[in-house]
Amino acid sequence: MLLDRDGTLVEDVPYNGDPEKVRPVPGARAALDRLRAAGLRLGVVTNQSGLARGYFTPGQMRAVHARIEALLGPFDTWQVCPHDDSDACACRKPAAGLVHAAAADLGTVASRCAVVGDIGRDVTAALAAGAAGVLVPTPVTRPEEVAAAPWVAVDLPAAVTEILRRQTAIVPPARPRRRLGTVLVVRADSAGDVLVTGPAIRAVAHSADRVVLLCGPRGRAAADLLPGIDEIVEHPLPWIDPHPAPVDPADMRTLTTRLAAVGADEAVIFTSFHQSPLPLALLLRMAGVPRIAAISDDYPGSLLDLRHRVPPGVPEPERALSLAAAAGHGLAPGDQPALRLRAGAVPPPTGLGAPGYVVLHPGSAASSRACPPELAARIAGALADAGHRVVVTGGPDERDVTAAVAVAGGVDLGGRTGLAELAGVIAGAAAVVVGNTGPAHLAAAFGVPVVSLFAPTVPFGQWGPYRVPTVRLGDTTAACRDTRAATCPVPGHPCLAGIDPAEVVEALRLLGVRPEPARVATTVTAGAATVSATGGSGR
Repeated sequence: MLLDRDGTLVEDVPYNGDPEKVRPVPGARAALDRLRAAGLRLGVVTNQSGLARGYFTPGQMRAVHARIEALLGPFDTWQVCPHDDSDACACRKPAAGLVHAAAADLGTVASRCAVVGDIGRDVTAALAAGAAGVLVPTPVTRPEEVAAAPWVAVDLPAAVTEILRRQTAIVPPARPRRRLGTVLVVRADSAGDVLVTGPAIRAVAHSADRVVLLCGPRGRAAADLLPGIDEIVEHPLPWIDPHPAPVDPADMRTLTTRLAAVGADEAVIFTSFHQSPLPLALLLRMAGVPRIAAISDDYPGSLLDLRHRVPPGVPEPERALSLAAAAGHGLAPGDQPALRLRAGAVPPPTGLGAPGYVVLHPGSAASSRACPPELAARIAGALADAGHRVVVTGGPDERDVTAAVAVAGGVDLGGRTGLAELAGVIAGAAAVVVGNTGPAHLAAAFGVPVVSLFAPTVPFGQWGPYRVPTVRLGDTTAACRDTRAATCPVPGHPCLAGIDPAEVVEALRLLGVRPEPARVATTVTAGAATVSATGGSGR
C-alpha cells in the first residue's frame, strides 16, 4: 500500500519544511493501523520539488517525515522525488519511478500495490507502473482528474475499507470443502470478456478435477487460450449476445440436454455487471445441476444456491474472482490474480523482426470504442516519426482501415491473424496502443504496457487493462460516459477524436518505451495536458 504525502496523509502545506505544521488528515492513523493489522506493508511516494527549489533542506524534510511517523506510525519505505518538472526525471509523478522503487524496496512488484493519492499525477503514476490507483479528492483536485480516475474514494478511511474488502473478497472462506469432480463455468460474451475471467477459471480449476466452459462463438477463440479448461461447450445464448437470434425452444432443449451430459457437480455463471445469470440458471436446474452460483441483483428464487453481490466499480477480473471465492474456489498458492494464457497456446510471430515494435490496434467490435481511422493514421505517422516500429492489427472486416492506417507508417497485419496469432504478435511488442477491446487484455496477459484509447462508455475502473502498466488517453467527461453504447451516440466521436498523436508518443515515454535509436527521425514533443495536475506544494 503506497500513499502520497501532502493532501493524502497530511494536510497540504505548500513546500513544508516545518514539523510543527504537520496535520494528519482525519482518520488517517486509524486507517493506517487497520492496514498494518491486516499485514500490509506501507510506503510513501511523494514529489518534493521544494528541495530542487531550495525552499527547505533534506534535513528539514527528514524532520517533517519523522513527525509524520510520530503521528501516524511507521512506514516501511519512503520514496521521495527531489526534482522539479524541468528536470524531466523518471521519478517525479506522473512518472512511475517512485512506485517501482517503493515496490522494489518492499520486496514486491508494482502490480501487487495500490497507490492512494489526491491528484491526477498520483493516479497516472500508479497506472503507468501497473498498480491500482485510488483517488481521494480534495478541494484542489480537478474535476477532470476525478472523472479519469479508475477508483475514487471519499476519504482515506473509505479507501482503506474498500482496499481491505477487495483483498478479502477474492479469498475463499476458511472452511473445509471437499474437492469437486466436475464444475461447469460459464462466460458467454466476447473474447475480451472471456480473457478477463481467466483468473477466476484458474481458481475453479484449482479445486476441481475437471472444468467445462460454456461460451459463445464470439468467445471461443479466447477460451482456447486459457489455462485450467478441460472441455469447451460452445453455444450462443440469446439473452447475452448483442445481436441475438429469436429464442428457439428446440435449440434451448438441445442446450439443456448437452448441459445435462456434462454431469456437473456445480455451475458457476460469470456475467458482466449488466447481465442476468437467471435464464441460464433455469436451464441448468432443468439439466439437473445440483449447485449453482452467480452474481445477481435480481431475486433468483430457487434458481441459485449462492447469490453473490458485488459493489459497482470492481475490476472485472476481481469481480469474477470474488464469485469463485464465495463459491469456495481460490487461486493456487503462488498464482496471482493476473491475466494469463495457456503455455504453448500462442505461436511466435514471423516476419516482424526483433521484438520491441509498437502494436496499433484501431478497431473494436463496438464502433463506439474504436479509434477513428483518421486519428489512427496520424498516430501511426507520429509513432513512426518518433522512431518506433509500428505494427497495425485488426480483424478480417477491418482490412480497409488497417491498410489506410499502415500507409502512414507501419506494417499492416489487418485480417492476417487469428486471436492466437494476434496474441503472439502482442507478446513481442514493447507496447500496445488500443481501445477498450480484446487486444488490451491480451497485452495485460503478457505484461505488455498499454496506451489505452479508452472510450468512457463503460467504467475504466472495471474494464481498463488489468495490472499492467497503462496510460489512459481521451476525454473522460464526454457525453457518452457510462451509456454502454455500442455505436457512438455523439457526432464526431469526441471522446477519442480529440486525442493529439503527440500524447500517444508522450504516453510511451511515460511507460518507459523508447524509440529504437537507429530509427529516430524527429523529436515529438507532447503537451502536458493529459498528465499534469494541480500543483499544491510543487507536486
